[in-house]
Amino acid sequence: MKVNEILTSFTIYTNNEESALLDSLSNETILLSRFNEHDQEILNNLIRKSLVMKIVENGQVSIRKNAKPGTAQKTK
Repeated sequence: MKVNEILTSFTIYTNNEESALLDSLSNETILLSRFNEHDQEILNNLIRKSLVMKIVENGQVSIRKNAKPGTAQKTK
C-alpha cells in the first residue's frame, strides 16, 4: 500500500523557486536540456520530491509534471 493511498491529504514543501518553476511547467514532456543549469538543479529537487517525473528514452532525458492526486494523466 502506498503512502498517498493511506493519507487523504498531505502537502509536499516547495520553496519559492521550486513553486514558480513547477507552476510554469505544462503537462507536456519537455527535454531537460532545454533548461539552464540552475533550473535543471531545481528540477532535480522536484524529481526527488516526486513532483516531476524523469523519463529517459533513446539517450535523451525528458521531464513531465506529475498528475495531482485524483486526476488522470494521459500518456503517449
